[in-house]
Amino acid sequence: MNRRHLLTTLAAVGASSQLNAQAAQTFHLRAGLVAYSYRKELAAKTLTYDTLIRRIADWGLDGLDCTVYWFPDTSAEYLASLRKVAFKNGVQIYNAGVRVQLAQPTPELQRAEFETIRKWVDVADRLGASHVRVFGGNVPKGSTEQQAIAWAAEVLKRGADYSGSKGITLGVENDYGLTLEAGPTVEIVKQAASPWAGINADAGNLRADGYSQFELLLPYATSLHLKSEMSAKDGTKEKTDWSRLLTIIGKSGYRGYAGLEYEGTNEAEIPRLAAELRAAVRKLSA
Repeated sequence: MNRRHLLTTLAAVGASSQLNAQAAQTFHLRAGLVAYSYRKELAAKTLTYDTLIRRIADWGLDGLDCTVYWFPDTSAEYLASLRKVAFKNGVQIYNAGVRVQLAQPTPELQRAEFETIRKWVDVADRLGASHVRVFGGNVPKGSTEQQAIAWAAEVLKRGADYSGSKGITLGVENDYGLTLEAGPTVEIVKQAASPWAGINADAGNLRADGYSQFELLLPYATSLHLKSEMSAKDGTKEKTDWSRLLTIIGKSGYRGYAGLEYEGTNEAEIPRLAAELRAAVRKLSA
């Protein structure tokens, strides 16, 4: 090999290594909105899911976490119509949030929660959503946390076996009761031990030391909720640092949707917050 050829080869290797390093630092995130943000309007029927889809398309968001509590019905005709509206507006319905409480102490109650999961997995399938989020629920009276975790894991595993047959993942949202903190939420998923089960990680639901607690959820995260405020180490609420939060997410290796969930009372703030999230995601993502 002559000197010129050697230098050319070394330069090519160096450029390739640089590109590989850049690729490793590339974040693949997409900005979404959680329908729950407009819970008052949806409940009052002053806003339809069709209109919400068009609204977030106008804002340049990529997807909708379609909290299903206020669906007018689940007929094949309605779901097909909603899916078409999403497609025509370039919006992906990527997640469906349902009222499931996993931690149930009896086989009969566990079976009922599984049937609810199965119903809404079928709805998500018709909508083209690849994720359904559920809740751990409360620790049943007279039970220990470890018992509740085991019960929740059993229902989650059974539900994930069914959802996985349709290519749909179940995500346990860290929220109230059993899942107030990262530890028990992670334990539910670990005990379920299913490739179709994960965590719908909500950065704003953690009660203290939000950024550190959220980091513990990310290795198991299958969908994300981000809020305008997070808990500081002392438990007080502070404005979310989008750049810090999204950098933590990106470095964790998570790829997928980060959905804004607004829980304040002034819905007029949502477009501004959506724009902040969209800008931060696009700055960090490919």
